Amino acid sequence: MLTIGMLGGMSWESSAHYYRLANELVRDRLGGLHSARCVLLSVDFADVEELQRTGDWASAGRLLAAAARQVEAAGAGFLLLCTNTMHKVADEVQPAIGIPLLHLADATADAVIAAGLETVGLLGTAFTMEQDFYRDRLTARGLKVLTPDVDDRRDVHRIIYDELVLGVVREESRARYRSVIASLVASGAQGIILGCTEIELLVGEADSPVPVFPTTRLHVEAAVARALS
Repeated sequence: MLTIGMLGGMSWESSAHYYRLANELVRDRLGGLHSARCVLLSVDFADVEELQRTGDWASAGRLLAAAARQVEAAGAGFLLLCTNTMHKVADEVQPAIGIPLLHLADATADAVIAAGLETVGLLGTAFTMEQDFYRDRLTARGLKVLTPDVDDRRDVHRIIYDELVLGVVREESRARYRSVIASLVASGAQGIILGCTEIELLVGEADSPVPVFPTTRLHVEAAVARALS
């Protein structure tokens, strides 16, 4: 079994979900007392969030590249960035290490294409919904990506940063996300990408009239398949 390298803490709430899922999936695959071989380095999200907010992506890339080297040095066979938003600096992280980076958007695109869908709605932080780094990775695979309107994007982003990264789950926020999902479906979305790892703490299949694609689970499923191959 290869050792899964996890670079998390963005936020630790979702990184805990990564760790639990990896161990559950290995147990389900191998049975008995089996669990995942993994190393997890968790950064201080306050440092990362400040760099996001100020647009200092170059410093963010250097910070995560240095952390990724630590994960590699700990024996990881490949790396997961346990965050959608910070895949903005994936192209800075990969050259800094000698192990593969398993890109979250690729695992997501694989699942959408396997489901036979062509048009998806994307929920995530404002950075993920509004910038090209994530959407372009999906459209390069032939997918059409829809994003919410400006008011909906603002609320989706606010709920992530003001609530979910702090472990706060509110029913009114779930209702708001359901409304955003309904609007995307009305615009033609055949599926919904939960493109922020914390969103899975709030909504799932029961909250959408079309299939949802939980990026954390998809990322970990791809990682476990690689580790056990």
